[in-house]
Amino acid sequence: MPGTHTNGHTNGHTNGHTNGHTNGHTNGVMNGKANGITNGTTNGDATKYRNPSLQVTADHKIKLVDAPIEEPGVGEVILQVKCSGICGSDMHLWKSGRIGSLEVKGDCILGHEAAGVVLKCGEGVTDLKPGDRVGIEPQEPCEKCFLCMEGRYNLCDNVKFSGIWPDNGTIQRFKRHPAKWLYKIPDNLTYSEGALLEPLSVILHGIKGANVRLGQPSLICGAGPIGLVALAAARASGAHPLVITDINAARLKFAKDFVPHCQTYQVNPKLSPEENAKAIRKMYGDDEYSQPASVMECTGVESSVCTAAFSVRRGGTLMVIGVGRPVMNNIPFMHLSLAEIDLKFINRYRDTWPAAIQCLSGEVMNLNKLVTHKFPLEKAIEAFELCADASSLSIKVHIVDEVVATL
Repeated sequence: MPGTHTNGHTNGHTNGHTNGHTNGHTNGVMNGKANGITNGTTNGDATKYRNPSLQVTADHKIKLVDAPIEEPGVGEVILQVKCSGICGSDMHLWKSGRIGSLEVKGDCILGHEAAGVVLKCGEGVTDLKPGDRVGIEPQEPCEKCFLCMEGRYNLCDNVKFSGIWPDNGTIQRFKRHPAKWLYKIPDNLTYSEGALLEPLSVILHGIKGANVRLGQPSLICGAGPIGLVALAAARASGAHPLVITDINAARLKFAKDFVPHCQTYQVNPKLSPEENAKAIRKMYGDDEYSQPASVMECTGVESSVCTAAFSVRRGGTLMVIGVGRPVMNNIPFMHLSLAEIDLKFINRYRDTWPAAIQCLSGEVMNLNKLVTHKFPLEKAIEAFELCADASSLSIKVHIVDEVVATL
């Protein structure tokens, strides 16, 4: 998502829901709630739609409608999206109508964590053919500005990003997408794993600058989806000891089951960030050298960012991956300055899909446990309602399309 993987201590990815088994369904296709109208959301008879799509409206509603099927242009393909994950940013666009300066000003198909199969190629497409299974990088930079020319295309001001108005996203059956931003996935990866390449890409971009090193202590703040991916990546990178924090005990239990070698710390909201940091640092040891040399902050919650700042060792690196409030006034600037703590940020990702594919296909990491619920495309509204329910015990919800589609 464009700079918004905020999975922190409340509700989501932004939510970071805990793991669980709702109505006995886990990692299976769920029917969810009954079809119909719920809180201003409508399904219609989606089974009759040729191109079912989950759209958000400017007045904070979601609807499942039959979207037009486009033709591929030069350098483009038409995909069947086989799996699309729900991100906290999708929830923000639904509930708040915006993320920072990115505003929903009209109907827009949501979704950007996806994988699919090529159905039709436009003129000039030579590297792909119908039947190819692909992971989808959801951004299309201008390739003309100085940032694109420098290779920092994730910072392009004129980027088109799937699921951000006015550019339609991946929660639909048929999507037009530039072939350049598609990556073949091997046979040993499922479409669900192909959809997980996007959140993994966020962490691959963040971990490059986070100073995570073999045998050095590291801290992850937030046990939502992005924090859990960061935890797995830090473990795969050889960081040790590892501690992950969250305010929710059930999320921490999931984290411990997911990466058994980690330690967990439940944030005490009655304590100040500095007091919580003091307790976290005790888990690493008594001397400054033993403290976390790298911290990946994955919540975007101001108090957690402050706790992270007080936790990192002197001369260490604090990488803020989560995005929260537009302005934070309580960041301990003088503490960061006097300790020469390197405070860094990321915006989305660049050149990460090939590495992400290698990580999953080579079994360097296995993220499948993160997918706690799956819904068919026709039940996309119910999938969003589940994500909005903090009691649903979900981590990552996938919307899948099992239909064998043709054009």
